Amino acid sequence: MSKHVYIKTFGCQMNERDSEIMEQLLAQSGYIPVADQTDADLVILNTCSIRAKAEQKVFSLLGSLRKQKQGQPELRIAVAGCVAQQEGKQIFRRMPHVDIVVGTQQLYQLPEMLGRLERKETAREISCNLDKEFSIPPFQRLLKDDAPNQPADFRKFVTIMQGCNNYCSYCVVPTTRGREISRPVADIREEVQLQVNRGVKEITLLGQNVNSYGCTNPVAENPTGFADLLKMVAAVPGVQRLRFTTSNPQDLSTELMQCFRDLPNLCPHFHLPVQAGSNAVLKRMHRKYTRELYLEKVEELRSYCPGIAICTDVIVGFPGETEDDFALTMDLLERVRFHGSFSFKYSDRPHTRSAEFTDKVEEQVKGERLQHFQSRQDAISLERNQEFLDKKIEVMIESNTSTGTQGRTGSNHIVHFSTPTNLRPGDLAWVTITRAGQHSLKGELAPPEAS
Repeated sequence: MSKHVYIKTFGCQMNERDSEIMEQLLAQSGYIPVADQTDADLVILNTCSIRAKAEQKVFSLLGSLRKQKQGQPELRIAVAGCVAQQEGKQIFRRMPHVDIVVGTQQLYQLPEMLGRLERKETAREISCNLDKEFSIPPFQRLLKDDAPNQPADFRKFVTIMQGCNNYCSYCVVPTTRGREISRPVADIREEVQLQVNRGVKEITLLGQNVNSYGCTNPVAENPTGFADLLKMVAAVPGVQRLRFTTSNPQDLSTELMQCFRDLPNLCPHFHLPVQAGSNAVLKRMHRKYTRELYLEKVEELRSYCPGIAICTDVIVGFPGETEDDFALTMDLLERVRFHGSFSFKYSDRPHTRSAEFTDKVEEQVKGERLQHFQSRQDAISLERNQEFLDKKIEVMIESNTSTGTQGRTGSNHIVHFSTPTNLRPGDLAWVTITRAGQHSLKGELAPPEAS
């Protein structure tokens, strides 16, 4: 008899891919995904602890699941991901109705852990050790019989590495994901090919710092750098669009930047986190670059791909940040004119050096700075989007309903338009942009470009 699983994903694209993996693994054990947690026999919270707010949401949802389990005693509740890795047994103490705690490297063990619970061999299951010798399992196991009766999505994430060696003073990733581990080139290439054979048209390569791919794989006799890997994946027949995330400015090479000029299917969109515009703050963050180097990288990148859309991450109110430091962040925003940014107030995270810093910025000040930054970013994003007016742009269809069609440009802009055609997700279409908002564009279907 089939069982139902509901997976709630918090945080980044790495977590989205991990949720896909868990869904694929559980499908082999007879679990069918459902869209509502009240219909589930198993609820999995795939968690993120990069910011305090994300962690708070996890425990809030766990509190509501306690009531569901009281009325549904056979319900299994699992906590996976970074909060599981970070808190371990503490989750059982805070939330005794939780059945499974599974860390970032152990998610592949989930079916076995569930099996032991079902056979009543154990009352609870926990596995969250970080193994220095950990390796990402081969793709064949993860994709075998993956939803055989369902059409493949037109885009997929492919993990190329896991972990991070940078140890930024505010970041929990080395603690929750471990040290950098690069996945074998052959596994990546074969997984991409298999996905394309299943109808996938857009591939996004994932890693905490993709720029250092291949630098930390001691078993590789001939290490392959990230730029070389990009070229290999771009050459796979059927890959219409290629993206990647995330990059650290300190490792951004000229060879990688030139890929935006040389690879036609590499989307002109780059997420390049800066975090702060002040060298003093960057140094305290243990970011191994300066504002000057960041600006040089942006200028060089735009020399190879003038139309590239650059977005970033920014933390405001880092301990010790002065008004002058924040003014330098605002100045950097004006100089680069990011197409978009993910900006947040600093919050202490467990097991990080910055949590021990004593010169914290007051919450009110952090809030005011964040509002100021986001307000200016919104204005710049609108101005950037207005640059697309009256231009004909190729979009990949994401949805097409009676209320309208949504697509996405190579530069990662969402476009809304109306079309009487039978376009399907993954199809390409040309759209003339007629209106620009802060966060999306509107347009009209245009004739295809002449080949």
